Amino acid sequence: MGVLSNKIHWQELKPGDHIYSWRQAYIYAHHGIYIGDGMVIHFTRGAGQEIGTGTVLDRLVLMSMPPNSNAGTACPRCGGQSRSHGVISSCLTCFLAGGDLYLFEYGVSPAFFLAKARGGTCTLAQSDAPEQVLHRALFLLENGFGNYNIFKNNCEDFAIYCKTGLLVFTGIGVGRSGQAASYMAAASAVVSSPLRFLTAGFGGLALVGCGMYCAGRLASDIGVRHDAVKVPVERLVIDSSSEFDEQEKTLGSLMARGHES
Repeated sequence: MGVLSNKIHWQELKPGDHIYSWRQAYIYAHHGIYIGDGMVIHFTRGAGQEIGTGTVLDRLVLMSMPPNSNAGTACPRCGGQSRSHGVISSCLTCFLAGGDLYLFEYGVSPAFFLAKARGGTCTLAQSDAPEQVLHRALFLLENGFGNYNIFKNNCEDFAIYCKTGLLVFTGIGVGRSGQAASYMAAASAVVSSPLRFLTAGFGGLALVGCGMYCAGRLASDIGVRHDAVKVPVERLVIDSSSEFDEQEKTLGSLMARGHES
């Protein structure tokens, strides 16, 4: 692993690894947990369902389903999917959907984190032991992970929770997803920088924008956030048909209990 690329060969994978593959010409990455024997547990949206932004991102950011899922032909390796959305298990080939394989890194330093300018590739947070990661992934395969939401409950959020057990409760902002945080930080830098142009000039404008982007990404990382609480997966009972605001109420209650204890 290095600053330039997190690409990994499938033979190097270990059960419990958090992996991802870029989609739509590197616009977005799909994340999952490798469980061994060439299988991956991941969180997807159903065909035709809104991602939940209410914007053009609903069309641009598509969670790629396994190959031939729309053609009615079951994959000979992992068979037909029991669910077209939610937490599912697929073979590595279907998960990658023709893309390259990358390994998400945990426990990196702040300098390394900021050097990886693209969000959704690493975190300062430490990963739990592989057996804990696999337990969470398998539990959620059976019980679900709520409704998909690009900013607060996406495939990266799922994988990060499996690796760390951390959940975020907040009325605004993003969940655990580094790539969602990077988009938000970039938008904030773009909106705020022109207001500083009159005093900063072109060079200062670039520095201010870069600084705001880096600060926004770092502040949103699950490894430094103060609104994150460790929640046992058995307590994370979420009805997959409920709205996300109900999930936030559940997480708020769990967070309050965590602070009391």
